[in-house]
Amino acid sequence: MLSKKNSIGLVLILCFAILILTIPNAMGKEVSPIFAISVVVMLSVYIVLSFEMVHRASIALLGAIVIVAAAITFGIVNAEESFEFIIDVIDFNTIGLLLGMMIIVAILGETGIFHWIAIKASKISKGNLWNLMLILCTFTAVASMLVDNVTIILLMVPVTFSVFRILNVSSIPFIIGQVLASNIGGAATLIGDPPNIIIGSAANIDFISFIVNMGPTIAITFAVSLLLLRFIFRKELKMQVHNFRELMNADEGALIKDKSVLKKSMIVLFSVVSLFAVHSILHLEVSVIALGGAAILLVITRLHVEKVLHEVDWSTLIFFTGLFIIVGVAEQAGVITALSSVAIEITGGNPWLTFLMIIWLSSIASAFVDNIPFTATMIPLIHTLNTNPAIVAAFGDFNISPLWWALALGADLGGNGTLIGSSAGVVAAGLSVKYGHHISFNKWFKIGFPFMIITVAVGTVILTLLLMLMEAKL
Repeated sequence: MLSKKNSIGLVLILCFAILILTIPNAMGKEVSPIFAISVVVMLSVYIVLSFEMVHRASIALLGAIVIVAAAITFGIVNAEESFEFIIDVIDFNTIGLLLGMMIIVAILGETGIFHWIAIKASKISKGNLWNLMLILCTFTAVASMLVDNVTIILLMVPVTFSVFRILNVSSIPFIIGQVLASNIGGAATLIGDPPNIIIGSAANIDFISFIVNMGPTIAITFAVSLLLLRFIFRKELKMQVHNFRELMNADEGALIKDKSVLKKSMIVLFSVVSLFAVHSILHLEVSVIALGGAAILLVITRLHVEKVLHEVDWSTLIFFTGLFIIVGVAEQAGVITALSSVAIEITGGNPWLTFLMIIWLSSIASAFVDNIPFTATMIPLIHTLNTNPAIVAAFGDFNISPLWWALALGADLGGNGTLIGSSAGVVAAGLSVKYGHHISFNKWFKIGFPFMIITVAVGTVILTLLLMLMEAKL
């Protein structure tokens, strides 16, 4: 028997399908079957993801199969060339980058360094919960700049639960705080948040350009976010800490399982990040650098490859693959071009209004739909908008169109709005259940949505001012 949640999801899918198939005809507009099917498949995938009806990797693969079958049936993709088409629309640069970094961080996690950091942070805080919140959130944000935030959350959440079990204090405010901080910190760099990886690959943005353009905005936004966290959790941060002496007596040095592997891992990680910074000069794709670093680290550490690969989040990679296929067919069917026309009509073609619309559309949408599929859908739309004459005339002097920064800011920070808005949030909630703590959608919404609105507003003002200042100098 279907649960209430699944029943609502299915009803929504059915309603949207009926509307898409009937409204255009009622308005006297012809819509091709493949166009309608593409829209229905995309909306269905988003609804299933939002209601968590099926595992996201499963629905992405199913959606990809359905939409490719429809594309072949209605002739926009030849059956003989379908495999080549699928290979062409999958962004292997993104897949390779994620896989390489997952392997590197999996090896780094085996050394016990993240447990060491948590215990060390607790000792530095001297029992002051605000200091501990400040240290953990800052570390998570900075780490999320160098490694994708999903991986950081996967490593930090179990450690946080372990520390707060000793302190006998609720860890939920600190878990939520770290996720919010990771999504903000990850927005600063090319590799920090999965949407950035997709954007960077699609727009050919290098590591340095990304951090130069997004870094100042994110730094100011993060400072504001820390003040917000202190206000939001003001009651929880005044709670009495128990058993702190037990934590102070803990030997964090004993948590480092293998100093040799740790040293090798840090050298490789530093080298990989350094190469990211100059990859455009070397004409190397970031995926090649990440996979190369992973391969070298696997060889020099001599760890069990099967054990390391077991730690890789293969379901996320499959999820990305399915999404790329769905969006690729939708673009071929003309869905993205239609969305572009609607966007231009709403803003009247005004470049800066379009810029603001993308930020707030992305942030609100990413709060309710995982920001990864939303970003994948928006990529071809931004490409199309960047060919509009008015936008070309206004933004033509920029090396990189401001619309890309608008998408990155909105998608990354918007993911904080709800529990399902970002992969980091979904991962943290799943791990919390394993440790006996349930974070409800409503609890997260009451904290995350106002937090998201304020941080996006701050980010919008700062980014707009910086871009206008840059435009004045061009």
